[in-house]
Amino acid sequence: MIFSRFAALAASLALGTVLLGSCDKKEDPAAEPQKSVFSVELENTVGNRSLHLDTDTYTTAAGDQFTISTFKYYLSNLELLKADGSATVLPDTYFLVDQAKKESQQLQLTDVPTGDYTALRFVVGVDSARTKAGNLQGVLGDDNGMWWAWSKEFINVKLEGTSPQSPKGGLVFHIAGFKGANGANNTIRTVTLPFPGGSKLLVRTDHTPEIHLQVDALKMFSGPTTIRFATVNNSMGGPASVQIADNIAAGMFSVEHLHAN
Repeated sequence: MIFSRFAALAASLALGTVLLGSCDKKEDPAAEPQKSVFSVELENTVGNRSLHLDTDTYTTAAGDQFTISTFKYYLSNLELLKADGSATVLPDTYFLVDQAKKESQQLQLTDVPTGDYTALRFVVGVDSARTKAGNLQGVLGDDNGMWWAWSKEFINVKLEGTSPQSPKGGLVFHIAGFKGANGANNTIRTVTLPFPGGSKLLVRTDHTPEIHLQVDALKMFSGPTTIRFATVNNSMGGPASVQIADNIAAGMFSVEHLHAN
C-alpha cells in the first residue's frame, strides 16, 4: 500500500516536471516584437498655395515669376526616431512622388515596430549604395524620367517649367548626382523632422496613424542661397544643383500635423 502511494506520488511529480518543461519551452507571445503600419501624406505646395501643374503662376521670394510643368522627387531610407535618440530603420523604403500622380503622394509603411516616435528622418533622393547596386526596377526603374543613363545616377528632385526672367523662357532643374572629387557634386540630402509641439506618432496594433508633410517647392530657390532665374535656370548637376540641394534640405519639407488614426 505504501509502495503504491509512493509510486503515485513519483508519477505525479514526473508529470509536473514534464508540464513545467513544456511551459518553459513555450514562446511568450508578449515577447514577440509587435508590428503595425502608418502612412505619410505629402501635400505639394508653392509657398502657402497649392501646386497646380501648367496653369498657375507663382513668385519666388526674390520676385521671379514661374510656372511648374513637372515636379517629382525621391524619398528613401525612412527612419522613425524616439525621444531617447534611437532610430527604427524602415528597410527597403524607396518612393517616387510625382505631382502628376495623386496616388504617389500617399506612402504606406508596413511591418513597423510599435512604439512612441518623436521624429521622422529620410533621404531626399536615392542613396549611392542602392544606385551602385544595380538591378533597378519599379519606382527605381529607368522609365520614370528620373535616371541619368550616361552617368548612372538618379535625379533626386526634378522641377521643370517656365519663367519670363529666364533668358530662353524655360526652367530645368534636375537636382542630381553624387559623384565628383570629394563628393563635390553630391546632391543627396538627409532631412530630420521633429514632430510639432512635442507630439508623438503612436504606432499601435489597433490603429494606423498618419504623418502629413508639406513639401514647398518655393523653398528650392531660397534659404542658404537665393536662386535667380536670370542666371540659374538650367541646372543639371554641378555647383548650382548643390546649392539648391542645400536649400531643399533646409526647408522644403515640414510636418504639418499628425493624425492619430
